[in-house]
Amino acid sequence: MHNLAIALSSKGYHVTGSDDEIFNPSADRLKAKGLYPEPMGWFPERITSDTEAVILGMHAKADNPELLFAQSLGLKVYSYPEYVYQQSLNKQRIVIAGSHGKTTITAMIIHVLAYHNRKVDYLVGAQLEGFDTMVKLTDDAPVIIIEGDEYFTSPLDRVPKFLKYHHHIALVSGIAWDHINVYPDFEVYVRQFDQLADATPKAGTLVYNEDDGAATAVCNKEREDVTLLDYSAHPHEIINGETYLLGANKQKVKVPFFGDHNMHNAAGAKAVLSKMAITEDMFLQAISSFNGAANRLQLLGYNDQTRIYKDFAHAPSKVNATIDALHKQFKDKKLIAVLELHTFSSLNKDFLRQYTGTMSGADVALVYYSPQVLAHKKLPALSPAEVGGSFDTPVEVFTDTQLLFNHLKGLDYINSNLLLMSSGNFNGMELESLVREIL
Repeated sequence: MHNLAIALSSKGYHVTGSDDEIFNPSADRLKAKGLYPEPMGWFPERITSDTEAVILGMHAKADNPELLFAQSLGLKVYSYPEYVYQQSLNKQRIVIAGSHGKTTITAMIIHVLAYHNRKVDYLVGAQLEGFDTMVKLTDDAPVIIIEGDEYFTSPLDRVPKFLKYHHHIALVSGIAWDHINVYPDFEVYVRQFDQLADATPKAGTLVYNEDDGAATAVCNKEREDVTLLDYSAHPHEIINGETYLLGANKQKVKVPFFGDHNMHNAAGAKAVLSKMAITEDMFLQAISSFNGAANRLQLLGYNDQTRIYKDFAHAPSKVNATIDALHKQFKDKKLIAVLELHTFSSLNKDFLRQYTGTMSGADVALVYYSPQVLAHKKLPALSPAEVGGSFDTPVEVFTDTQLLFNHLKGLDYINSNLLLMSSGNFNGMELESLVREIL
């Protein structure tokens, strides 16, 4: 939401906003643009009949006083994706969806297009190197690349966000059950992607990962006048801990990212870009300088013995893929893996069994969760024994940030890599300090 506010302000709109609390980096970015709301809270009097539109964030409740007042005035209330669609009516809309990889695929496409000086608008779920914001909306870009989330549109509209963008081209990277708080079983979850595929218009294109059984089952169906485009992992080699993409014309291009999941991501991005007159040679030339999106296998620091990575992995499929990537890239190094359980799904007692075996590829496996987060999300309490027993492999469970910090600091990192996996921040653990202490 704060990135959308900045994008609209940059476009010349007068933007105001409200929230009950705002954390960094959002707070500092809003302050730098003069958009930080003070004081915090909800003030219906800020909304007047002159307001053109209200954009409703996912975390506002249906009884929010500002929302109720806007409705009483008869103002147009948009959800986030509905308003992005309004801003892109005259553009080619490309939506990147899937349970995993969508941020990286979106970022790769944006990077390649920018490298070749193509005008492009975008909406992506992480900060990208060389880009100021995570949302860009202009009048002259002919195309917009949208990371399409399957989570609900808004408290007033309980359908997936990705259905609101009305795509011309859609990609499905893979389907693995997530968001148990809104999709109670895998079948219901898969049905959302069925709807996305069915929404592909005539003359549209549906791109999918053929190595993912669920994605293939959803996408590889007969749909009138829809082009199907499948992909599998990009051909590659690992030489002395470095990954090289292999081209059809025997090119060998060194890239700074690695892991089978990223080879699928690269192939998916290339497939979409092929529909935009980006040749394989153009793709390989540009992708060699793609350093990834923030928190996606992000290298926090290294020395001659140890590399420390942070990854957004939180769902079981992502945890498994990220650990596998480190294991294959650095076969001779010990892997110390730490997972924070932070989402509604990961902290659900019934969902925890989905993590069975996901940490088995680590030499040392640690799991952290915060009882305070459980209470904040109004979820039943979990014991460390319950959490540890869900992984079906030896894991050490922590519930205190400082104890985890001290434990990590005291481990032996000779010929070892450290992987920190979380969609949160380990309840405020000072990662920069941890990296300094270890290295």
